[in-house]
Amino acid sequence: MSDERLLTPEPNDDDQQAEKSLRPRALGEFIGQEKVIEQLRIAIVAAKARKEPLDHTLFYGPPGLGKTSLAGVVANEMGVQMKITSGPAIERAGDLAAILTNLQKDDVLFIDEVHRLNRAVEEVLYPAMEDFALDLIVGKGPSARNLRLKLPRFTTVGATTRLALLTSPLRDRFVSVQRLDFYTDQAMHEIVARSARILGMPITAEGAFEIGRRARGTPRIANRLLRRVRDYAQVVADGIITLEVARAALSSLEVDELGLDENDRRLLRAIIEMFDGGPVGLSTLAAALAEEVDAIEDVYEPFLLQLGFLQRTPRGRIANRRAYGHLGFPYAEKTSPSDDPNAPQQGRLW
Repeated sequence: MSDERLLTPEPNDDDQQAEKSLRPRALGEFIGQEKVIEQLRIAIVAAKARKEPLDHTLFYGPPGLGKTSLAGVVANEMGVQMKITSGPAIERAGDLAAILTNLQKDDVLFIDEVHRLNRAVEEVLYPAMEDFALDLIVGKGPSARNLRLKLPRFTTVGATTRLALLTSPLRDRFVSVQRLDFYTDQAMHEIVARSARILGMPITAEGAFEIGRRARGTPRIANRLLRRVRDYAQVVADGIITLEVARAALSSLEVDELGLDENDRRLLRAIIEMFDGGPVGLSTLAAALAEEVDAIEDVYEPFLLQLGFLQRTPRGRIANRRAYGHLGFPYAEKTSPSDDPNAPQQGRLW
């Protein structure tokens, strides 16, 4: 179900084509992530002055924030080709060896979901990143011997949404590790306005800001919402995305002023109405919503935690006061057992 959500940060089939034309190609075109952009600018200028490839770089952060776009920008700024693959796509060490031997000098090798590389593949990648060499075992049994092939110097750019799942040896081989954060409302407004300009959509500044601020600080979601609002403007309005048109379109899509959709509100209502605001265990909540545990933990909860609507505690999930207010439920302070004079006293544990 999560793949069908309008507000999921994960890419879907419709996004693949649309994003290609909207991706920035130079550092000057990239909006937001100012600290990361400035560090990349310095590193690229220095590497080009030394006539060396850029240091191996790792981008991490939530999906939809531009990790793939930044890898393309790095390759364009360095004036080299970029080879694209992903952790799940490289099943065997031989697959990676084939990719590495086809690299040209200074090329960028972009590995998406790099945390999903298996150990056998990682063992091949270590010397390739560190020594620009490929170690192969030729033959079998007692006659087997190690053969080391020299590789051209290249740059590995990794992208991951789960930094903690990277093994320490692999993480240590990335010289530059950059975190991408959610975008500000102002940056999101500029991104929506730029995308509308590229796609030839008439839009007012107020309309662009309204779409941007409801997009959860995620450019991928903003571009997806923009395309849906464009359809609404063409059919229902006069083709121009104004503030009123944007609000009406987003309302019809059930995206509220904070960027929550019906799935988010259903989760919060379940905690408040069915479990008295919590705490409720993750598996119990998943069963009540007929959802997968991973979907709740990885898709629904991050944005609700960011808004301060939800708490993760050792005893389970708790809906905060802000969630009650947003959904229009009266909030009552909960007293802990130690605060209740009528509660049975527990013995001290030594």
